[in-house]
Amino acid sequence: MYIESITMHELHMPLVHFFETSFGRTTERRVLLVELKLDGISAWGECVAGEHPYYSEESLETAWYVIQDELAPALLGRDIRSGRDVPDLLKRVRGHRMAKASLENAVWEAEAEAKGVPLWNLLGGVRREIACGVSLGIQNSIEQLLSKTEEELAAGYQRIKLKCKPGWDLKIFERVRARWPEILLSCDANSVYTLDDVEHLKQFDKFNLLMIEQPLWNDDFYFHATLQKQLKTRICLDEAIHHARSARAAIELGSCGIINIKVGRVGGFAEAIAIHDVAAANNIPVWCGGMLESGIGRAHNIALSTLPNFSLPGDVSGSNRSSHRTKEDPEASGNCESLIFLWQRSDLAGVGSSRAVEKQKTLSALATAVSLRLRSRSGLVHFWK
Repeated sequence: MYIESITMHELHMPLVHFFETSFGRTTERRVLLVELKLDGISAWGECVAGEHPYYSEESLETAWYVIQDELAPALLGRDIRSGRDVPDLLKRVRGHRMAKASLENAVWEAEAEAKGVPLWNLLGGVRREIACGVSLGIQNSIEQLLSKTEEELAAGYQRIKLKCKPGWDLKIFERVRARWPEILLSCDANSVYTLDDVEHLKQFDKFNLLMIEQPLWNDDFYFHATLQKQLKTRICLDEAIHHARSARAAIELGSCGIINIKVGRVGGFAEAIAIHDVAAANNIPVWCGGMLESGIGRAHNIALSTLPNFSLPGDVSGSNRSSHRTKEDPEASGNCESLIFLWQRSDLAGVGSSRAVEKQKTLSALATAVSLRLRSRSGLVHFWK
């Protein structure tokens, strides 16, 4: 497949509800999309980097820079066989995994379309339906959190994850568990605690949580292993897992009992599959995390979630839950059954969304509507912003 052009689009996506974590509140998502043309096929990828470098070192601005100046020139004019070829072409650039993932994932999508197979099939997926969980951010009050929890459970979501931080943890777990003692409940700390909080974290055990996600430092395995020995609740690692090597190290050290795989965080589908395989070989379940993606990113998450070891409900909720959709913003398609909220994979070629054929035209129209200026570099690369 010959890479003819790369176009970058920036969309501004207001959220239906603000989303707050231990490091800040988000009310609008600036979304960077890349469109690649390969042998006449138009394929899309999404860079999940946030507006600020709070979740990781990457931000939307660093992604713009590195794609424009380093990554796109490394791919343009190349004739490649598979999405698996992309990491080697980009390895000269260290880090910037979210930027790299947007390009690699678009190539996988094009490859699936060229071969006439669904993306999930190309990735090695087997699951026909994917259980959906939902992540609830820190709210203005406990009552507001309870109301949102009730709303999401009524919609059929199978797992509730609560963002937490000191002062917003034990009291909310107690209230939620008192009202819904049997639901699948987990929490996500986004690295807000330290080993000074061990006695406090031990109290989490009494709430029968599925997991505590990334309680300690974002780059740590050793102290997570120390903490895991003192907890009954399984630790799930998120930010600390960048590749299959880090997954193997974490597992061998005993740092976690669950791994969250975010395809953007780990640099693309190839590394996500490798992490999945390492975890499966060691009987460590995985699930697909979310980054407030648009429909394109969520469609890719759904495809990844069909791999066999994605055995826990993932953050693959509908994009209309978190963002104000317009007719130009295609949403990943799925089916909802009462009390069992499931994405049903599609057998269409490529990304598999029922709107896959139309999404290129509609997203280009939306990008044009919100574009501030046109930047170009050579006749092959077009940068919309």
